Amino acid sequence: MTQEKPTQEKPTEEKPAEEKTSVLHVTRDGAVATVRVDRPKANAVDPAMIEELLATLPPLAADPEVRCIVVTGTGRFFVAGADIAVMRDLSAQNQAKMRRWIHVQRMIEQAPKPVVAAMNGHALGGGAELSLACDLRIISTEATFGFPEMRLGLFPGAGGSQRLPRLVGPHLAKRLMIEGDRLTPQRALELGLVDVVVEQDGFEATVAERARRLAAQPTATIALLKRVVDEGYGLPIEQALEREEQGVAELIGTADTAEGLQAFLDKRAPVFTGR
Repeated sequence: MTQEKPTQEKPTEEKPAEEKTSVLHVTRDGAVATVRVDRPKANAVDPAMIEELLATLPPLAADPEVRCIVVTGTGRFFVAGADIAVMRDLSAQNQAKMRRWIHVQRMIEQAPKPVVAAMNGHALGGGAELSLACDLRIISTEATFGFPEMRLGLFPGAGGSQRLPRLVGPHLAKRLMIEGDRLTPQRALELGLVDVVVEQDGFEATVAERARRLAAQPTATIALLKRVVDEGYGLPIEQALEREEQGVAELIGTADTAEGLQAFLDKRAPVFTGR
């Protein structure tokens, strides 16, 4: 967990191609795909946004040419949480639609490649929950992070009440959710809620550089690692070790592993393909 100076932007010859939905902008820059949420004024979550993410993320996760996914926001917000005007409808039907936010997070968590939460702005409630499902959490110095649901008579019930204790332990997780305070980036870093703090000036360049580094990694190995950790966590140690052994057996059949070992013997940098 680090606080970094912003990376200086490198000149590029071509602007990445962009695909748009009503609230999402998807750009590709080499092996990195960026999904940018753009729902003014605060990128608040509603059923339409949820369904667009559920439709947009699977093709990126399945595309072998995409080796890292970045999720970020527009303006002063990463994602501000659930749209309160929508949440006021307490019908079971509406709540079921909003509950599908957990499927977005699980999709990210299970993606067979690294996913970066680039918190360009405030990450609150459902936005903080979304970040917990990502593999790397980078936050701007001008953002805040927290779970303010308690002030609305709610608790983080779309993944937060379960992922947060797994990240920081049950006591601290309960205190953070009960108090509902907005945390500064530095405090979030100290508590292990985020991994990297970057000044806003150059934030996007730093995110792009970190994403490119992840995309160059052996993503076939990363995919297996994520599965082994996810499926083994919470199991008795003997069962967890069996799951690890199965993962290793799969791993040694991948091209990335063969390339990594051969490159070491050849004394050269490996060139991984994600296969």
